[in-house]
Amino acid sequence: MTIQRPEAGIGVIILKNKKVLLLKREGIAGDGTWCFPGGHIELNESFEEAAKRETIEESGIQIKNVSVVAVTNDILKTDNKHYVTVFVISDYDSGEEKLMEPNKSSEIKWFDWDRLPKPLFLPIENLLKQNFNPFSL
Repeated sequence: MTIQRPEAGIGVIILKNKKVLLLKREGIAGDGTWCFPGGHIELNESFEEAAKRETIEESGIQIKNVSVVAVTNDILKTDNKHYVTVFVISDYDSGEEKLMEPNKSSEIKWFDWDRLPKPLFLPIENLLKQNFNPFSL
């Protein structure tokens, strides 16, 4: 199958107690890598709506104060996928994080920004190449 066009994705950087929430991907593009909650932006959905929906679907928590902070161009050659990823930053609002989609993620944890786990999903690697730091905005 040939890639026709890039898809639009959302990556949600959630801040809580000077940490960020990451999930370990399983059985999907980027298998075995760590990523922020996120996914595809649906038709007619705002970035904020997509961020809130994906965060609830994947982690069961509520977020607030969502704003766009970065965009990456992500070509996942081994998965034959191409995404334009819109990264948003948000604050934790409520709920207890848990794996809501165990068929897509195997772990969920809060990490210090300077101690992110490896390997990271390509969009996050590309974000870090921009010298992005959510705590210096």
